[in-house]
Amino acid sequence: MTTIPKIAWLAASARRAERQFLSAPAPRATAPADVVAAMLGAHAQVMSAAEVSVGLRWAGTTRSDVRAALWGPGSGADGPGSGSGADSGDTDGSAGVSSEAAAPTKAGTPEARTRTKAGLVKTYGPRGTVHLLPARDLPVWCAALSAVPRGRSPFPPDVLLTGEQERQVVAAIGDALEGVCLTMEELNEEVVARTGPWAGDLVMPAFQGMWPRWRQVLHRAGWSGALVFGPNRGRRVTYTRPPVTGTTPPVPEEALRTFVRRYLHAYGPAAPRHFAKWLAAPVGWAEGVFRELAAGGWIEEVAFEAGTTAETEARVEAGDDARVEAGGGGVGKSGGGGSGWSGDGGWWVVAGDTDFPSDPPRGVRLLPYFDAYVIAAQPRELLFPGAAYHRALAGGQAGNHPVLLVDGVVAGVWHQRRAGRRTTITVEPLGRLTARQEREVGEQAERVGEVLEARTQWRIGEVAVGPHA
Repeated sequence: MTTIPKIAWLAASARRAERQFLSAPAPRATAPADVVAAMLGAHAQVMSAAEVSVGLRWAGTTRSDVRAALWGPGSGADGPGSGSGADSGDTDGSAGVSSEAAAPTKAGTPEARTRTKAGLVKTYGPRGTVHLLPARDLPVWCAALSAVPRGRSPFPPDVLLTGEQERQVVAAIGDALEGVCLTMEELNEEVVARTGPWAGDLVMPAFQGMWPRWRQVLHRAGWSGALVFGPNRGRRVTYTRPPVTGTTPPVPEEALRTFVRRYLHAYGPAAPRHFAKWLAAPVGWAEGVFRELAAGGWIEEVAFEAGTTAETEARVEAGDDARVEAGGGGVGKSGGGGSGWSGDGGWWVVAGDTDFPSDPPRGVRLLPYFDAYVIAAQPRELLFPGAAYHRALAGGQAGNHPVLLVDGVVAGVWHQRRAGRRTTITVEPLGRLTARQEREVGEQAERVGEVLEARTQWRIGEVAVGPHA
C-alpha cells in the first residue's frame, strides 16, 4: 500500500514563504526575472503595488530597479512610465518591456525601446489582470493561458465578437504594434482600419462611457503574444508587440504541464479548485488537468492539514458565518481547526517535492495590494484566520487591502498616504503585537518607503479607509 505524505499547514506556509523570498529576500545580485518567477507573476494593475511586491523580496532594491527591468537602464522614478506622478497610468494597467536601444513610436520619437534582452514584461496574466512576468517565460505563459477555457461572457450577444472577428482583431493588434508603441487611441484607429467599422462600435460599458467592441479581447491579444505594454507617453499608456524569441513556441499541453508544476512548486499543496480560482477557470477543467498530470507521474497527492473540507471552504467563500474559525490564538496564530488531515480532497504537489521545513514561518511582512502570496496561497480561511477573514478580505476576495503578515498568516491591514517624497504608513494589527513584532513592523514600513524612494513615517492605529483606497 502506498504511503501518502502528510504535510502540515505551518510547514506548507513556511515553504511557500521561503520559495518566494518572503522568509528572507533574494540577494541584490539576483536577476529580477528570478524574483518574479518565484512569485508566479506580480500583480501590477497598480504599478506601485507591483514595485513593492518585488522590492520587498529583492534586497537593497527600489522601484527604480524594477522599472529598469522593464524599461532599461536609466529609467528610474522619473523615467519612462512615471509621467508627472508616482503612479501615473496605474489604473489603466500601464506596463512595459525592458530595453536597450530606442525604437520609434508612431510619432517617430524615441520613447519606445527594443526588446532584445528583456528582463520583465508587463502584460495580461492570470484572470485577465495586468501582471509583471519574466520575459523569458512569456511563451510558456501565453501558451498555457490560451489553453484555459473561457467562462461565460458578461456581454449580451449583440456585443460579442464572433470567433472569426476575434481572430481578425488579435491579428490586427499584432500587426499594428510591430516595431512601434501606440496609445489606446492610436491602436483603436489601427484596429478599425485593419478590420472594419464593426470593431469600433461603442458597445462595451466602461468606467466613464463606452469602449469599442474590439477591446473585449484585449487581454486575449496579450495571451496570444500579440501585445505587451510599452512605456507611458506622458500620462498615456502605450502598447507594443513583444520580441520574437527565435524559439519554437511550446505546445499548449506541454506549456500547461509546466505551468501547473510551477504553480504547485510555489503554492503547493493545492487542490484543483484552488488552481481554477487563481486562473478564474472552470473547476471541472482543472480537475481534468490534474488527473492527466497525476496519471503521467508529474504530480503526486498528499494528505494536508488543511483544517477544513472543500464544502466548508465553499461556505467560507460565500460568507457563511458557520465556517471554521481557524485559529483564535491571537496575532500570528493559526490553528488547524475543523476536520484536520485531508487526504480525500485531492491536495497535490510536484512529484517528489515533499521536503518541507521543520520550523514554522517567522517574521513580519507588509504586503501590498493584490500581492501574489495572499492571492494564491490556500486554504484562504487559514491564511486569514479569525477576525482577519472579516477585516482583510472584501466579500471573501483577497488583495483589496494591503495586509500585515505575522508568522505566515494575515494579522492586520495597513495603508499608506503619499505626499510628494514622503509617505505615512498606518498599520492596524488585529491583536496585540509583541515588542519584537512591533519593531519588525517599523523595519518593514521603512523598507516599503525605501522601495518607493520616499521618506517614511509610520504608526500603529486604525486604518480608516475602505478596500482599494
